[in-house]
Amino acid sequence: MTVHEVINPATEEVVATVPLASVDEADAAIARARAATPAWASVAPADRGLLLRRFSDLVGEHQEELAQLEVANAGHTIGNARWEAGNVRDVLAYYAAAPERNFGRQIPVAGGIDLTFREPIGVVGIIVPWNFPMPIAGWGFAPALAAGNTVVLKPAELTPLTALRLGQLALEAGLPEGVLTVVAGSGVVVGERFVTHPDVRKICFTGSTAVGQGIMRGAADQVKRVTLELGGKSANIVFADSDLELAAAQAPYGVFDNAGQDCCARSRILVERSVFDRFMELLETSVRGVLVTDPRDEAAEMGPLISAGQRERVQFYVEESADPVDVAFRGHKPSGAGYWYPPTVVLPRSTTDRVWQEEVFGPVVAVMPFDDEADAVAKANDTAYGLSGSIWTRDIGRGLRVARGVEAGNLSVNSHSSVRYSTPFGGFKRSGIGRELGPDALEAFTEVKNVFISTD
Repeated sequence: MTVHEVINPATEEVVATVPLASVDEADAAIARARAATPAWASVAPADRGLLLRRFSDLVGEHQEELAQLEVANAGHTIGNARWEAGNVRDVLAYYAAAPERNFGRQIPVAGGIDLTFREPIGVVGIIVPWNFPMPIAGWGFAPALAAGNTVVLKPAELTPLTALRLGQLALEAGLPEGVLTVVAGSGVVVGERFVTHPDVRKICFTGSTAVGQGIMRGAADQVKRVTLELGGKSANIVFADSDLELAAAQAPYGVFDNAGQDCCARSRILVERSVFDRFMELLETSVRGVLVTDPRDEAAEMGPLISAGQRERVQFYVEESADPVDVAFRGHKPSGAGYWYPPTVVLPRSTTDRVWQEEVFGPVVAVMPFDDEADAVAKANDTAYGLSGSIWTRDIGRGLRVARGVEAGNLSVNSHSSVRYSTPFGGFKRSGIGRELGPDALEAFTEVKNVFISTD
């Protein structure tokens, strides 16, 4: 049996040992999900909603347990981890109302009545990343289950603990065996089998663009449906007419949350040239004030990176890349064990620098001036990605113009908010395909069936 040692990234200590599934074990899990599909799809909508509400309530009762698991497994600050467990609870509660509102339509036609129905796809394979293991799992399985699908879920090898516990809670809530199955395993074994197995009808994947492209190629062989939420290199655009003090105070939390391991991180800050120097002064104070410490500390604002390998990746971009970058200033980090890296602000020399164009996925933000609105939009769009971004201005007209001009799926004006379970989430360009969350999420987990009844 192959096992994986789960390491606490704040202490580098082993906290659990998890068996990794083989191809045969993945096939068995998929077979159980396939066998459970007809019965689950035929559960009355109100009863399916009741089971999801029970699941939501149980997650709420175990919120602190789940949060503490995530602190130990992923190094998330305790405040963030509590929010993440609460988000799973709330997403389940939101989609518990969806089965009874999974509406079709009556379409006027000649010679009869035409009806549409939204029917479940079947078995849905969900592949979850290590950066936000709990919420991203919930964003996939809650609407999938609400629509009448069964789910096989593969957590990241580095962070399987909360997903495994959620699978147990689903059974305790009364979901039948096989409806939600968590399969811990490697991507090249279990994840690949989800893609190649003909009984898995849809893949939801969140992770790197390169892996997402491979999944899309593999899914094409069976014309398998995919939802992909991939990388990001989002811009934080600060205009001279904004509340500069507030923009600078909030900027660190738009990029350093979860140690910058966030696809929505505003890792490029664009500042109008006339206020660039003043903004940098304010930003330095804000960055040096970010509390990077033991994630169990109630006051912690940033924890460690997930692994030694991820820390090496971040160091490469700042300290070892062939494209040199100027470090403007850094924040603080603890000494001793743990995969720590300080909040770091760099000044790229051009828009072609790797640190400006590529997703670092760590607590590093690049800052560059812009001249006017058109220049800000052009620089914001000069990327292969298009997931999120922020615009800081007191002019609401400008905020709307720039939001419409930036090629990204989730924009905020005078805010760094990207995700709400009641609104759609997803990206443009290489940031992905499809949308998660919001009132229309079930569309991604259903097939539309058209039925014509002749009245002639």
